[in-house]
Amino acid sequence: MQAAISAHDTSGAAPSERRSQALVELADKLRSYGYHFTTVTPLTHAYNNERQSGKWAQDLRDVFGWSRPFLRELVAPDDFDLMLQAGILRPWAEGWRSSIRWSSLGDLLLSHSAYPTSNTEAVFFGPDTYRFVNAVERWLTFNQPSLARAADIGCGSGAGAIALARAQPDCQVLAVDINPQALQMTCVNARVERVKNVSPKLSSLLDNVEGGLDLIIANPPYMMDAQERAYRHGGGELGAGLSIQIVEQALGKLAPGGTLLLYTGVAMVQGQDPFHAQLQRLLDGSESTWEYQELDPDVFSEELRRPEYASVERIAAVLLTLTLN
Repeated sequence: MQAAISAHDTSGAAPSERRSQALVELADKLRSYGYHFTTVTPLTHAYNNERQSGKWAQDLRDVFGWSRPFLRELVAPDDFDLMLQAGILRPWAEGWRSSIRWSSLGDLLLSHSAYPTSNTEAVFFGPDTYRFVNAVERWLTFNQPSLARAADIGCGSGAGAIALARAQPDCQVLAVDINPQALQMTCVNARVERVKNVSPKLSSLLDNVEGGLDLIIANPPYMMDAQERAYRHGGGELGAGLSIQIVEQALGKLAPGGTLLLYTGVAMVQGQDPFHAQLQRLLDGSESTWEYQELDPDVFSEELRRPEYASVERIAAVLLTLTLN
C-alpha cells in the first residue's frame, strides 16, 4: 500500500501533510455528494451489519458510515486515489475497507476510526458525542459567554472543540488528548470545517496545560474495560476515575468565574448514584457552585451482561456544570 501512495504523490509535501490534505479533499467531495451519516452504538451497528453479512457495500454510506467492504468499481477513480493518498485503504478479500468513518453532527462532518473500534488507540465517536456537543452548545447559547481560553479534555475526533471554536471564534480552544491519533483526527476535522482557533495538544488530562481557562469541556471514557482501551476505560470506582480527576484538575485550572462542563456516564448501584456521592465529598467546602443533571437514564445497557457490571442496575448519562467562584 505504501508504494501505491508514493506513486500517486508528486507534491513534494511531507507524508503526514499529504495524507491530511487528501482526507480534507475527500471530506469535501463527500459533502458535495450530500453524504450524511448518524453514528449509532456499537451494538446497533453490529445488528445492522449482521443484516448485510456477506454483502458488499452498495454506496458511500456503506463504505464510510457502516464500515462495510467494497469493490473498487463502487468508488469513483478520483475518490479512490484520494483514499490511497490518505492511507486509509485496507485490503479485504478481493475488495477493500476504509480504516476511518465520517459522521454527521449538525452541519459538521467528522472523521474517526472505523467500526469496530477494537484498537487501543481508536478514535471513538457515537451517541455520547451527540449528547455531549448538544449540552455544550445549549450552555453556550444560554450563557452567551465571552471566552478567551478554553480546553476540551480527551478531544477524540475534536467534535466538542470544533463546535466550541465555531461558536467562539475569538477564543483559543485547546484540544487535549493523550492519544496522538486523536490529535491527528482533530487537526484534519478542524481543517475540513475551516476552523482556525483549535490548537491540538498532547497531554494526560490537563497536566501539560496552563491554568486560567474560562471553560473546560470534557466527555471522558467512563466504562469498566478489561482491555483498558484509552477511548473507553474510565478506571477508578465503577469507571468514574477519570471523571473525578478532571473535576480535581478543573478546580486548579479554571480562571475565577470559569466553568467546567463534564459529560460522563455513571454506573448506578441499588438505586444510588456513587459518582454524585463522590462529587459531594470532593466539592464540599470548595470555592465553587455546581449543578448535576441526569440527561439519559439508560445508556449502553448491553454492558450489564459483563461480569464487571454484576452489581450495576443501569448506566446513566449525566452532566456536571461547575463554576469557580
